[in-house]
Amino acid sequence: MHGLVVKNTGSWYTVHTSDGRSIDCKIKGSFRLKGIRSTNPVVIGDRVEIEINQEGTAFIKHIDERRNYMIRRSTNLSKQSHILAANIDLAILVITVNYPQTSTVFIDRFLATAEAYRIPVQLVFNKKDRYDADELEYMDALILLYKHIGYPCLKMCAATGEGLEAFKEILEGRISLFSGHSGVGKSTIINRLLPNQNIKTSEISEYHKKGVHTTTFSEMLPLPGGGYVIDTPGIKGFGTIEMEGAEVTHYFTEIFKVASGCRFNNCTHRNEPGCAVVKAVHEQTISGSRYKSYLNILEEKEGGKYREAY
Repeated sequence: MHGLVVKNTGSWYTVHTSDGRSIDCKIKGSFRLKGIRSTNPVVIGDRVEIEINQEGTAFIKHIDERRNYMIRRSTNLSKQSHILAANIDLAILVITVNYPQTSTVFIDRFLATAEAYRIPVQLVFNKKDRYDADELEYMDALILLYKHIGYPCLKMCAATGEGLEAFKEILEGRISLFSGHSGVGKSTIINRLLPNQNIKTSEISEYHKKGVHTTTFSEMLPLPGGGYVIDTPGIKGFGTIEMEGAEVTHYFTEIFKVASGCRFNNCTHRNEPGCAVVKAVHEQTISGSRYKSYLNILEEKEGGKYREAY
């Protein structure tokens, strides 16, 4: 029997089967012996084959080949990975410039991973109602930067519903992964899209200006106009994994374009003579923040260390 994994609570997986049933399943032990270096060998969006034993317990016994997936390093300094979701059409990164702050390094790590697996990204800048003049100016500067690179950006205020109708059109007919820090408003946005879900939300700490985890498991939710949204727990850091150092340039599209002008084919764009990328950074045709993020990932690939704050 085949089906789609739509919910993961950590120990149980809910599978929507081809005959319209929802069945809670466990993983057969053999999955943990196949060398899958992941904290979650079965993920939301997986197409799976299940079997039900004589006692009535259902088990996932096979995962179909994945079209793509979003992956990050699971914990600080860990060599294991954590897959956010598989077989997705669009990755939504919800960003706040404050309450809490989303760093450009975090944004760029997410974008680089999406590039690596050829997943389109939509950047959503939320909570514009809460920002002062300087924060609004900074948000507009970020939007200008990422739009110039080629990433679509949308301003939103989930609290008032501003930007919601445009967002619905983007999501229609697609399987979309929602990601971002705790407290950026993912649950509030999904409650706007699906009022009957009544997903739990919480206030930001005014002292720390950080959110707390309200979503504790991943779930795929159907949209009224067609398509699905995948709600995931907030993440503190985004450690990249399954990237070789020489590949990192490929996942920063504007750097990759300029790199063809470097003197050396194996240029790392740091201290080499005749580096077109460093020249472009000095001339401000490549953003200094993007270049910093590139170097940050490169350092991680070479040193094997990832600091969670990024």
